[in-house]
Amino acid sequence: MRISLEDALERAGYDVMAFETGTAAMNVLKKNCYDVAVTDFRLPDMDGFDIVRAITGLKDIPVIVMTAYGTIKDAVEAMRLGAFDYITKPFSLDEFFLLIERALEIKRLKEENIRLRKDLGRCYRAPNIIGEGPEMKKIFSLIERVSESDSTVLILGESGTGKELVATTIHYQSMRKEKPLIKVNCAALPEGLIESELFGYEKGAFTGALKRKPGRFELADGGTIFLDEIGDLPLFTQAKILRVIQERQFERIGGTATLTVDVRIIAATNKNLEKEVKAGLFREDMYYRLNVIPICIPPLRERKGDIPNLIEFFMEKYRSRLSKAAGFSKEAAHALLSYDYPGNVRELENIIERCVTLAADGVIAKDELPVSVVGGQQAARSALLCDVATEAERCHILKVLKITQGNKTRAAEMLGISRKTLWEKLSAYEIG
Repeated sequence: MRISLEDALERAGYDVMAFETGTAAMNVLKKNCYDVAVTDFRLPDMDGFDIVRAITGLKDIPVIVMTAYGTIKDAVEAMRLGAFDYITKPFSLDEFFLLIERALEIKRLKEENIRLRKDLGRCYRAPNIIGEGPEMKKIFSLIERVSESDSTVLILGESGTGKELVATTIHYQSMRKEKPLIKVNCAALPEGLIESELFGYEKGAFTGALKRKPGRFELADGGTIFLDEIGDLPLFTQAKILRVIQERQFERIGGTATLTVDVRIIAATNKNLEKEVKAGLFREDMYYRLNVIPICIPPLRERKGDIPNLIEFFMEKYRSRLSKAAGFSKEAAHALLSYDYPGNVRELENIIERCVTLAADGVIAKDELPVSVVGGQQAARSALLCDVATEAERCHILKVLKITQGNKTRAAEMLGISRKTLWEKLSAYEIG
């Protein structure tokens, strides 16, 4: 049978190594890698239990056990010890090849899963959040420490600063990284559907509830739930989420059974929750439950030293994605570096994507930038010139008043304006 199967596998295009004894097979297996192991349950020097233990203890490869009908019970026990499957003799080659292909597919999927998890881990390390200033370095350090715990985290910052990226990084650096990360944009949920989305519902709970649906908290069990824009939640929903935070328990809509979940909560908002609490728009107890570990992300205008690296990062991203060799002219680069980015990192990325997408040749000129970038720069210069002119006029009036020893009528004459106009300017400049 060994020789027959070896010939059949080789004819099918497989590379095969065949051995008469378990010892001979294990000696070779220690030095080489294989995709599938096929073994009889009865060998001259080993039984099925020994060979399954030896192979699975040495390499992570699927083991298929061949057995006679009378030893199926032993084959099942071998599977409990780690064998992939068994096949009962006599069997057809079609049946055998089907089992081989299934074992190979399972191995391929496991290897792909391991590779993707490694890639995911690389993607969500804190260094991939661009920033070199002292404030961002503090955030990197905080992310690393927070990731090791299960504490609730509140991420604060303006829209577009990267709150979701920080939350994702925390999850994939934590012990929960193998479990789900469920993201919920609280501001995007219609008020009438918030509870059903968060907590789920039972069949028949309301019109249209044709079957049971798990909520986001239930889906996140064992992992992390990210509640983005939590400051937009209505007060009645805040009370229910507060219970989940405190007790990790809730009921589906229309249900009576209390569900318990093991879930880490990360929340984010661009609102000042302390002001929202004082205004009665956010529950005080909810705020203190969320604000266990706050992470405040500064706006881009307060860390302009990071803009060059961000520009290069997004340029490389979209040059690669769009297969374009685009770059900015000196004037365009200067305008990008001077802009305040009210939309923060998200706005900068959108600008880069637009410029690279629409670039006709290798150089992106200043006039190809969005009007907001160029116009904003011109407006800033105009405002600066206006401030300089205003201050110059104020100093000139003070100088003339000093010459006239405070006589406003004579000062107005020297300035060439009416006394009424002088009084208005004195009031505007707060000159006594």
